[in-house]
Amino acid sequence: MSFNKIIFQEKFEKAMDHFAQDISSIRTGRASAQMLDNVSVEAYGGRMKIVEVASISVPDPTLIVISPWDKSLLGAIEKSIQAAQLNLSPIVDGSIVRLPVPSLTQERRQELVKLLHQKAEGARVLVRNVRIEIKKELEKQSEQPGVSEDDVEADLKNLEDMTKEYVEKIDSMTKSKQTELTTM
Repeated sequence: MSFNKIIFQEKFEKAMDHFAQDISSIRTGRASAQMLDNVSVEAYGGRMKIVEVASISVPDPTLIVISPWDKSLLGAIEKSIQAAQLNLSPIVDGSIVRLPVPSLTQERRQELVKLLHQKAEGARVLVRNVRIEIKKELEKQSEQPGVSEDDVEADLKNLEDMTKEYVEKIDSMTKSKQTELTTM
């Protein structure tokens, strides 16, 4: 078994997707439908994501409008948003829920930047754990017949290059999100 970049890339991509989803929920002072990704609503005898029971629109940068398909869920949606600790105050307005998004204070922006860096470090750790897992697989190959130490060393170098590439992607995404957070 030689270094199969595609198989290993899938493992790294899963870590990147997790990180991208994780940071998309960090509030930037602008309204975004992704802010509600982690909100689940008590509906139909179970917990459902808010996007499964309502349409979400962002008519302007300071407002999110939630239109439930079943109007009886208005109260449950309001309670779920309050319980999600997003620091947002939902307003039930007839058959919709309005969610005004106030601009962030400088202090709150700095807290979010710290949170962003914590999530970025968690993603780097995830990538390093994937590297360790793959490295063990590659080192097991050296015991197999027909695999030279040079092959294993070349594969390990490819692995290190791939790891560095993904850590740089994390850093780039972090820098972009930080710019988004600190720009008023």
